[in-house]
Amino acid sequence: MIIFFNNFFYTNYNLFSSNYTLLLFLFLFLLELIVIIITELIYKKFEVELLRREYINYPFDLPIKISYLNIKNYPTHWHNSIEIIYVLKGSLHIKIDTDSFVLNEKEVEIINSDESHEIKSDDDNKVLIFNIDPYFFGKYYKDINNVFFYTNSNANENQNGEEYDELKTLLSETLCEYVQKLEDYDEEIEELLIKLLYHLINNFHYLTHEKEELKEKTEQLDRYHRISKYIFNNYNNNITLQEIAKKEFLSPHYLSHEIKYATGYSFTDLINLTRIEESIKLLLDSDMSISEISDEIGFSHVRYYNKNFKSYYGCTPLQYRKKNATTEKQYEASKQYTELSLADALDSLSYCLDNYSRFNFENKLWNIHVDMDKVIKPLEKNFKECINLGESFDLLIEDNKDILEEIQEEIHFEYGRLEKMFHSDMGVFLDSDFYNWNKAKGVLDFLSTISLKPLILLDNLEYSLEKYKNILSSFIDYFNELDIVDINEFKFQFDSRLSSSIKENLREFITINYELDVATTDFSSSSHLNSIYDTAYMLPYIIHNMLFKGNSLSFLKAFDVLEKEINITNEVFIGAPGIVNDMGIRKPSYYAYYLFSKLGNDIISLDDGYIVTKADNYYAILLYSHNDDVNTLASYEDIYQKSGVKKSFERKYSLNIVNIKSSSRIITYEVNETTGSSYNYWLSMGSPDRLSKEEKEILHKASYPKIEFKYSKKSSVLNVITELKGYGAKLIVLKNTK
Repeated sequence: MIIFFNNFFYTNYNLFSSNYTLLLFLFLFLLELIVIIITELIYKKFEVELLRREYINYPFDLPIKISYLNIKNYPTHWHNSIEIIYVLKGSLHIKIDTDSFVLNEKEVEIINSDESHEIKSDDDNKVLIFNIDPYFFGKYYKDINNVFFYTNSNANENQNGEEYDELKTLLSETLCEYVQKLEDYDEEIEELLIKLLYHLINNFHYLTHEKEELKEKTEQLDRYHRISKYIFNNYNNNITLQEIAKKEFLSPHYLSHEIKYATGYSFTDLINLTRIEESIKLLLDSDMSISEISDEIGFSHVRYYNKNFKSYYGCTPLQYRKKNATTEKQYEASKQYTELSLADALDSLSYCLDNYSRFNFENKLWNIHVDMDKVIKPLEKNFKECINLGESFDLLIEDNKDILEEIQEEIHFEYGRLEKMFHSDMGVFLDSDFYNWNKAKGVLDFLSTISLKPLILLDNLEYSLEKYKNILSSFIDYFNELDIVDINEFKFQFDSRLSSSIKENLREFITINYELDVATTDFSSSSHLNSIYDTAYMLPYIIHNMLFKGNSLSFLKAFDVLEKEINITNEVFIGAPGIVNDMGIRKPSYYAYYLFSKLGNDIISLDDGYIVTKADNYYAILLYSHNDDVNTLASYEDIYQKSGVKKSFERKYSLNIVNIKSSSRIITYEVNETTGSSYNYWLSMGSPDRLSKEEKEILHKASYPKIEFKYSKKSSVLNVITELKGYGAKLIVLKNTK
């Protein structure tokens, strides 16, 4: 305000020619001066306890501390430690200096030394926190205090890529040593931390995390680092662009452009941002006045400090201080977190340790305690509601009928989704008002014989509303007059590409005129090929999805149709999404449904990698491979072709089962990459383009699971030792005997 009036006065001198105007100006000047003095007195009176800077106690004379936490709230704080946050479950809301973002499950964030940060979450999260002593890193990289590390967690990108895989592996191996404490574990941890340091420098450097090309331009990178280092270490002084340009033998204009390119900020904005972020520590952990802080961090006037602070935080420094002011007792009470067992974290990350020789894997048992008297909730078998049958015409082919009949005998789906029922190959033509329903009759009659209700997709985009009404009237009236099918079991669904107007009118037409059901959700058909569909990977992926993820599995189909595909290289496995191939050979994905259908109606125990259920006279324990890969559908290349990405493993389980009321007959079903996987067996045959009759029979037999039978006498505790190999699943059924 003072500067404004001074400028105004000198610019408009003539306006102040009268004594009255001059007195008014002086009055306003004095008024502002009084406001500033009063404000300073308030600031001086305001005291803040020194609480927010935390000190890490490193255990066992190690340069690292690892914590496993469930975090609800951890207020703004900082520490002289490099902190790496690895979310194993749930998500976190993180604020680091002026940046705010969500850190999702299986993502990593790096918080640099003395960066102020805040963590909040409404999720049931599990979080690994690695605090690393920067003095240890300094022994191997002298400039560590001037290097900052960043991830892409605040960007709209997934943390995929080899650099993130390697980072998570190094963290997992460090955790392994920290938990197991085998011989020379301290030396192993230090070696791993050195590897981690150089991995961070090479892949997560603050200047290269968004400018990958700078990795190859070492001279330019060194220059940017010198400039950034100088700014950070001198932000509280009156440094200028010209001063830095002179040091680097560059023109100010060129330097300004380079700073903008490297950091995304102008020179002035970069300095002001640095000042603002550093001022947070003084606001929260000192009793300095706002004016003193403004001077300390290098602003020429408190007004500029207020203005810049408000642009980032939406409030003044004083408002921020008052909002976050707290006592030691209040501060500690605001921390809401629960410490979890580090051993459990190691169990969750065991798949990252396949190639780590010091991981005590062979002797490791994953203990699962099961009380058969306890019931958590009913098991929802929603997967049985519908199976996608593909195009209606395909069910006029006898081989396809045979495949579907076998599927239905074992899994018992309620509905079968039929595509292209009202298309030309089914006797329905755009330019004809007469419709031949003989082919539809053949399809629907067959479905009726195998107790599969039709879910008919309305997916012809060429038809008008009136055309659709004529077709549906003819179709429904025709089948109403026949005794071979029950028209009341028919259900319809819209293709997502149909116009909203047509869908709205047809829904009303079908439900009101004929009182038939229309699905509330639309369907999007997909013909995408992915070789992953043929593999054993699909078995744990489908099971895990059924239990936890709730993603649509409607892209899967009952059987492959080779003649509809153009770009195929063989007639056995083409990456089509059928759970049975064109020859009637079952894929591993089939057994996801098969094993799941054998589960009981009530859930006794449930977690990543297993579910325990019971029915009237039996118990069922389903174990499946679980790691990051099965959380979302992966590509074949990511799982089986990229070096070092595949995470197949062996895991041993000790099942301790109590409250079994009688002796039991134990039946075990096992499918994995070496047992029951028709695709893997086909690969072992040399991936033949075509199969002879004998080869087809052999492959058909190879697609069946390994089944074992045992008997167990009644006991207070039944212990079952078993294991999983690679991508796969194992079902253990305990049937009561007299």
